[in-house]
Amino acid sequence: MSRMPAFVRRALLALALLLSFDALASQAGLAHLTVPGLPTDPAPIAVALYYPTDAAERSIAMGPFTAHVAMGGAPAAQVKGLILLSHGNGGSELAHSSLAEALARDGYLVAALRHPGDNWQDASLLSKGAARYFGDRPRQASRVIDALLNDPAWKDRIASDAKGPRIGAVGHSAGGYTVLALAGAQPELPRVRAHCSQEGAEDPIFCGMASRSPVADSALPPLVDPRVRAVVAMAPVGVVFSASSLAAMKLPTRIYTGEQDTFLVPRFHARWIAKNAPGVDLRMVPNASHWAFIDTPSSPIVTVDGDIATDPPGFDRAAFGKRIDGEIPAFFDQALR
Repeated sequence: MSRMPAFVRRALLALALLLSFDALASQAGLAHLTVPGLPTDPAPIAVALYYPTDAAERSIAMGPFTAHVAMGGAPAAQVKGLILLSHGNGGSELAHSSLAEALARDGYLVAALRHPGDNWQDASLLSKGAARYFGDRPRQASRVIDALLNDPAWKDRIASDAKGPRIGAVGHSAGGYTVLALAGAQPELPRVRAHCSQEGAEDPIFCGMASRSPVADSALPPLVDPRVRAVVAMAPVGVVFSASSLAAMKLPTRIYTGEQDTFLVPRFHARWIAKNAPGVDLRMVPNASHWAFIDTPSSPIVTVDGDIATDPPGFDRAAFGKRIDGEIPAFFDQALR
């Protein structure tokens, strides 16, 4: 019998891998991990880990958000890949639980970190200056990736191929900035001062926050994490990125933004990114505000842009959430295959 050609063997192995993923557990488990902080800020990084499991889910209230998970359920023997999830300014690792659960049910390990100094309990990072704010957030995310790739409980479960472990990242608002920085978009801090000087009246919330974070003219070192292969940015901070770094981005990238976003006005942020980054898939969401991408909280959460729980008249957040809970796992399935 003639020897099977190498390309046929590779195709059969790939098919077997896909079939094994299809057989993965279809429930979402949840566990918690603490990762050591950065050298510049030793505060530990709290991480919510969502993953596929056979254990039965139940609804669990976690502050104003509700998770539908098997708390501490035994994880599947292998996961499709690792997805880093970054929340927005002053946010929570639990604010995107529905999306994290959907990714886990699709076979991924999701690491939703609570950014030290920029979460609902601690807002100190912004006051330390723009260089720290825009530098530390991506470094914290990379720190979590480091930890999981070296964790005996997880490192052998994360699927790999010839390029290494399959890793993606998704983030909202400042978290959208964070994952784009991991993908190679480079912040150019003087752009913030110039933008707010010229167009601050048209982007008042972003520029009001920027005024609380002193901007230095010094350049930040590269923040790219070459292990990240695909990103989804939801209503991201974008004006801070240089056009040249956006033009150099090569990773599969999708951006969602709400047409009614007044927190980060799309023409200065999401559209700036899409205008300069070749191949970015920009998806404008009709009638959606900045908060459309967050799970609806059970009680009001008041911000400078209104209540997070409130939507523009006629916008169905639950239906939109179900839509992206299907679209984003499918995006990573394709991008990381």
